Amino acid sequence: MDTTRFIRQLLVLALLCAVSPACAQPTAQTSQEPALQRIAFGSCSDPRKPVPAFNAIVKARPDLMIFTGDNVYADTIDEKQLRRAYRELGKHPGFRRLKKACPILATWDDHDFGINDGGAEHPNKAASQRVFLDFWGIPKDSPRRAREGVYHAQSFGPQGMRVQVILLDTRYHRSPLTRRPKRDSSRYAGRYLPNPDPSATMLGEAQWGWLKEQLTQPADLRLIVTSIQYVAEDHGWEAWAMFPTERTRLIELIRSTNANGVVFLSGDRHHAEMSRLDDDTPYPLYDITASGLNKSGLEKDEPNRHRVGPRYHLPNFGLITLNWDAPAPAATFQIIDVKGNVHVEQHTALTDLAPPR
Repeated sequence: MDTTRFIRQLLVLALLCAVSPACAQPTAQTSQEPALQRIAFGSCSDPRKPVPAFNAIVKARPDLMIFTGDNVYADTIDEKQLRRAYRELGKHPGFRRLKKACPILATWDDHDFGINDGGAEHPNKAASQRVFLDFWGIPKDSPRRAREGVYHAQSFGPQGMRVQVILLDTRYHRSPLTRRPKRDSSRYAGRYLPNPDPSATMLGEAQWGWLKEQLTQPADLRLIVTSIQYVAEDHGWEAWAMFPTERTRLIELIRSTNANGVVFLSGDRHHAEMSRLDDDTPYPLYDITASGLNKSGLEKDEPNRHRVGPRYHLPNFGLITLNWDAPAPAATFQIIDVKGNVHVEQHTALTDLAPPR
């Protein structure tokens, strides 16, 4: 590792250690705080099996790694079994190397929450949250320990190069999904239909209020980590599209807070793709889906009218490269396989991720 990169990572690590992980207010910024240049992210890892993507991520030399959910496959409401699953991840050689290489942030999805496609009905979700916070090293006195749900936000970098990472919890408060009848003839091929109940929630009111506060904080790029896809709406599996009122509410919240720089990071689907939403949005909303770290999907295509570029179905991770020195600071989003090959790529100037003046 070169000296400049080593110093930058030490500073990022110091920032993560010095600030309460659950602080809902923006991190205090200083002129000495390093700007993030490379951010890796991924989902869907079963540590009982080889995870070569971990080593590939280390080779990509990220300044930060974000786990977007399904970080273990426990599928249990039993706290002891859930802790056993996390121990498997903790002792995985690739994960241990990754943990030493860069700071890590994480949220969960259904399999580490404990119930496949589960939501607020989970009978032991408080214990699942406790196990999650213990594994990821959240201090015992952190406000996150008193919160219902694992949502969290943190900002990195000085003014003009500030990245805000907003990790949502799409499980703890989520209303029931609507099952598709077996003889249903709608366009959806998956298990679910959009929930027509306007009171159905994805986040719960407390988290919605918290998210509004986060979107008013200054940032040049906002990574909203949502675990399930936000933009895709055609496959009929778990997605924000299954709660259309909530999906629209988030667009309106971005608009009403005048929040610039929003990009969604998601996982869940066992394939990777990039989606772009332009319909009645304040600016193009990208959703970068990286899935899975060692969970592969079917080679058969899945419908997505918003897809930009190809779909990739073998193990992968996502990488964001930020060029702060360009005349117009820009971000490059990539989907990379376990050998380091790029399969999907999207480049955008950060000025294009802003409401019109």
